[in-house]
Amino acid sequence: MVLDTGDTAWLLISTALVMLMTPGVGFFYGGLVRRKNIVNMITLSLVAFALVSLQWVLFGYSLAFAPDLNGMGIIGGLDYLGLKGVGLEPGSETATYPALAFMIFQLVFAAVTLAIITSVFAERVKLSAFIIFGLLWTTLVYDPLAHWVWGGGWLMTLGALDFAGGTVVHISAGFSALAIALVIRKRVGFGKDLMEPSNIPLALLGASLLWFGWFGFNAGSALTANGLAASAFVVTNTATAAAALTWMVLSWIKGRPAALGFASGAVAGLVAITPAAGFVDIFGAIVIGIVASIICYAAMLFRIKKGLDESCDCWSVHGMGGLWGAIATGIFATTAIQANYSGLLYGNVQQFVNQIIAAGVSVGYAFVVTFILVFILDKTIGMTVKEEEEYVGLDLSQHGERAFN
Repeated sequence: MVLDTGDTAWLLISTALVMLMTPGVGFFYGGLVRRKNIVNMITLSLVAFALVSLQWVLFGYSLAFAPDLNGMGIIGGLDYLGLKGVGLEPGSETATYPALAFMIFQLVFAAVTLAIITSVFAERVKLSAFIIFGLLWTTLVYDPLAHWVWGGGWLMTLGALDFAGGTVVHISAGFSALAIALVIRKRVGFGKDLMEPSNIPLALLGASLLWFGWFGFNAGSALTANGLAASAFVVTNTATAAAALTWMVLSWIKGRPAALGFASGAVAGLVAITPAAGFVDIFGAIVIGIVASIICYAAMLFRIKKGLDESCDCWSVHGMGGLWGAIATGIFATTAIQANYSGLLYGNVQQFVNQIIAAGVSVGYAFVVTFILVFILDKTIGMTVKEEEEYVGLDLSQHGERAFN
C-alpha cells in the first residue's frame, strides 16, 4: 500500500493523545492518595512510560507483533528485535502508515497499561521493586496477550474482538491488580486510620486528561482517518457520559453526588466501551456505559466490604469494566458499523461465545501469572517499604521530595 498522509497524521496524533493518558493516570491516582504520597504516585506512572518505552523498542514489540514463534499463536518471534525491519514504509499490504508509526502507537498502549496497575502499589511499594515488576510483567503478561488478540495469535484466529484494549489493557491490568492485592501486605493502619483522598481537584484533572486522551485510544485504533474512527470517537464520548452520570446518581442515592463518583463513572465508561468502540452504535454505547457504572460501583462496594487494599480501584473499574466491555462487544456489535461483525442481539451467538472465551482466558492468564510473579518477588527482594518509611510517606522515603513545601 501507498502511504496516506492523513492516516499517518491521525495515527501520530492519536499516539500523542494516548501518551497523555499515562500522566493522566498519575494525576488521577495522585489525587486519591494521602498528600505524603502524591509525588510517588505520579512518578510511578512516568517511570512506567519510560520503562516500557525501552522494553518495547528493544524486544517487547517483537514479542507482541512479530510473526508467531513456531506457529502456535502464543508469542511472537524475535524478527523485530531492536526494531529490525520496522521502518518508514508500511509494515503490511493493507497498512497506509509507516510501520514505525504503528509501533509507537502500540508502545503507548503498553505503557499506560502498566501505569494503570500502579493503583495497587499505592503508598507502600518500593520504587526498585516496581521497576523490576514492571519489566517482567510487561514481558510475561502484556506482550503475550497483545499477541494473542492483536498480533495474529490464537484468540485473533478464534475471532475474538477487542477494538482498543478491553482484554489486552483493562482486564489484564485489573485482574493483575487483584492478584497483587492478595499477595502484598496492606498499608499500615488500613481499615483503622483515615485514608481519604488528599487532592480531589488533582484527581478530577487526571480523569479529564484520561477522557481527552481516550479519543486517541479508541478512535485511533481505527488506524485510518475515516468513518470508523469518527464512529469510535462518538460512541466513546457517549458511553463515558452515560457512565459518569449513572455513577453520580448512584452516589447521590447514598447521600450526595460525589465529584469523585462522577470521575470514577467516567473512567468506567471509557474502559467498558474500549473493546466495543469499533463495533457498536450509540444505543449500544449508552447501555454499555450505564451497566458499566452499575457493575463497577458494585465491585467497589464489594472491595470495601472485603477489606481489599486496592483503594484506587484498578480491579473494580478497569478489571470489571473491561470484563463487561469485552462481553458486551459480543452482545451489541452491529453490522451497521462494520459489515462483517454482529453480536448476540443480532443473532450471532458464536461471537458472544468467542468474547466469553477471550475474556475468561485473559482473566485467568493475567491473574495467575501475576500472582506467581509477585509472590516470588515479594519473597525474594520484597515488594513493600519498611513501616517507618511508609509512615513518613513515599515522597520522602523514596524520592527525598515533598509535593507541598
